[in-house]
Amino acid sequence: MIARPAGNALHLITQPAHAALARRIMEQWTTGGLADHSRRDSILHAVEEHDNGWIEVDAAPMRTADGHIADFITLPIDDRRGVWPRGVNRLADDPFAAALVAEHSIVIFDRFRSDVDWAPFFAAQAVLRAKYAAEAGVSLEALHRDYAFLRLADLISLTFCNSWTEPQDAFGHHIAGDGADIVLVSPDPFGGVSVSLEIEARLMPNRIYRDGKDLAAAWHDAPTTTLTGVCRAGT
Repeated sequence: MIARPAGNALHLITQPAHAALARRIMEQWTTGGLADHSRRDSILHAVEEHDNGWIEVDAAPMRTADGHIADFITLPIDDRRGVWPRGVNRLADDPFAAALVAEHSIVIFDRFRSDVDWAPFFAAQAVLRAKYAAEAGVSLEALHRDYAFLRLADLISLTFCNSWTEPQDAFGHHIAGDGADIVLVSPDPFGGVSVSLEIEARLMPNRIYRDGKDLAAAWHDAPTTTLTGVCRAGT
C-alpha cells in the first residue's frame, strides 16, 4: 500500500494501481527504441504487472506495531519479500515479463545485499530471473538493458503517487516531483507531450488505530477519490 500524505489524512493507493499507472506512462515513452522494440508487449506487460504480488497484501491496509497504517516501506520485511516470488511466477506465461519483474525485485532491495538474512531471497530471485530469461531466450545483459523501461516507469509513478520531492536518477534520466501534481523528467522521453496522470485512492484518517477491527471499519467507510497530475519534460 502506498500512503500519500493529505493533510491530517492519507490517500491510500494500492501497488497494482500504481503499476497500472506506470504502464500508461511508459506507453507514451518515445525514446530508447521502445516504440518498435521486438519485446515491447512483454516490457509493457511487466510494467503493468510488476506489483501483482501485492494483490493479496493490499486487499486491505495493515497496521504497524504502533498502530499507524503500514505502507510498502513500513510493512514487515517478510511480507515485503513474500510478494516477489508470487508476482514473478504469476507471469510464467510471459517469461520475459517474469524475468524483468525478478530483476526488479533484486534491484529495489540492493541496499540489503550485504545482509546475511537477505541472502536466501536474493539467491531465490536470481534463480527465477535466470530461469525465465532462459525460457525467453534472452541474455541477462539484454534483460538489464530492457529493465530500464520498467524501472523508469516505476519511479515516475511512485514519485507522483507518494508526492515525493527528492529527485530520482536512473538509467540516464532525472525524475523530480513538486510534492503535488507535477512530475518532471529529463531528458524529455515523451516527444514534447505532457502525460496525464490519474489514479484512484481511498482517503483514510492518519491516526493510530486500536486494532485490526478499528482499521478495517475505517477502510470500509473510506471515501474514494481520483488523484490527477501531469508528467512532462523537465528543463
